[in-house]
Amino acid sequence: MRHFFLLTIASLIVFTGCAQTDSNRSISESGSESSTKAAKIPTTTASDEARKEFLQGRDLAERLLIQDSIQHFDKATSLDQNFALAHLSRANVSPTAKEFFDHLKTAVSLSDKASEGERLLILGTEAGANGNLEKQKELLEKLVATYPNDERARFVLGGYYFGQQDFDTAIQHYKKATELVPTYSPAFNILGYALRQRESFGEAEEAFKKYIALIPNDPNPYDSLAELYLKMGRFDDAITQYQKALSIDSNFINSHLGIGAALMYQGKTDEAAAEFNKINSKARSDGERRAALFALTVLATDGAKWDQALSEVDRQYALGEKTSDAPNLAGDLQLRGNILVEMGRFDEARQAYDRSLKITSESNLSPEIKDNATLFNHYNLARVALGKKDLVTAKMEAAEFRKGAEAKKNPNQVKQSHELSGLIALEEKNYDQAIAELQQTNLQNPQNLFRLAWAYESKGDADKAQEFYAKAARFNSLPQVNYAFVRAKSAKAAA
Repeated sequence: MRHFFLLTIASLIVFTGCAQTDSNRSISESGSESSTKAAKIPTTTASDEARKEFLQGRDLAERLLIQDSIQHFDKATSLDQNFALAHLSRANVSPTAKEFFDHLKTAVSLSDKASEGERLLILGTEAGANGNLEKQKELLEKLVATYPNDERARFVLGGYYFGQQDFDTAIQHYKKATELVPTYSPAFNILGYALRQRESFGEAEEAFKKYIALIPNDPNPYDSLAELYLKMGRFDDAITQYQKALSIDSNFINSHLGIGAALMYQGKTDEAAAEFNKINSKARSDGERRAALFALTVLATDGAKWDQALSEVDRQYALGEKTSDAPNLAGDLQLRGNILVEMGRFDEARQAYDRSLKITSESNLSPEIKDNATLFNHYNLARVALGKKDLVTAKMEAAEFRKGAEAKKNPNQVKQSHELSGLIALEEKNYDQAIAELQQTNLQNPQNLFRLAWAYESKGDADKAQEFYAKAARFNSLPQVNYAFVRAKSAKAAA
């Protein structure tokens, strides 16, 4: 299991070293900032008890016992209200988007009371949340330059590169973290995922088995190995490992997601639904309830049960309404719009996208997030126009989106602009251009694999079409709606 909170954020869970700083002394007096580059990132708090709670929370969170960690971070911040790093950590384990942004905002406001290393972590996370990936990279690179021998600094920078799909660079930082501290288990976990993304399955299995050896009594190592087997199509082996995780911790809900996914891919729809519903019966937070409802949305979408899928989205939206969770409400409407596009109900999709933008614009989220939402609406409107065969509007909206993405130097948005250009070229039957554009998109999105296959098939290149249909069909991820949109179509075409 990985814990990448919010798809728009390229940061990982951020936790730093153990050195404490008395609030009545400067950072340099504590020996942290003035020491050599061998130093770890300090932890700034005036309370020994707060520090103990923080370390307990950090340990649990790094072992992916996310829900269990929350109470310790809450206790740490109550004991020391100026504990910036504890607020950052609490943000990163938040079960809802609203809590994430609330705690991140507090951490940023307190960052001038923390050490330089903590400040870089906090501001780097803020930059990622705001979609300013160039600034995030700059801050995290500076963090590693200042603390090159801090395993957690390497881990976080590796997470940035993982988010940009630069898996080779991510792997370098993860491996460096394991060399610095061979018992630092989180690095072996994400190293395994990075190797898996590169389809180095043998090396990924070795990394996960090392992870198991380091913390054999925790559920997550078995869950991570299971996810590798899921990706490889070894569904029964995956279920066995997921069940091992649940035998250690029956509340480790991610393993129910994994079992449900394996059953879904085996065609056992009713059993998959029962597995996802188990999460609802033991959910301890809205975040866990959302996980169950989202999985049920994916299951319905995978089976082309469109009305049921929309109903599950509405249930997620109702959760957000109870807590006025603007980020999740906006995200739910984005999801609803995407499903409506697939259904061919384009005017309704636009209404959902417009409502999503309105919620974000009227929220207390940062101006940068609001600007990103406004920019992304051009992407949404281009998709709607394409669905309606309105190429003039599609091109106009795509051009606006590309201009904004390039100005922001946001690599993820630039990939999405290539996606729009590829879809427009497909509509114009310019298949060489479509292939050139789609090859520059996010190829961890199975929809783009399917689109590439379609372009090759339309061009008459049956071998390349078969290759990409097979890749899309066998993507075998944890539940995600983009895969559900194309899995059955890809499998049929690949067969």
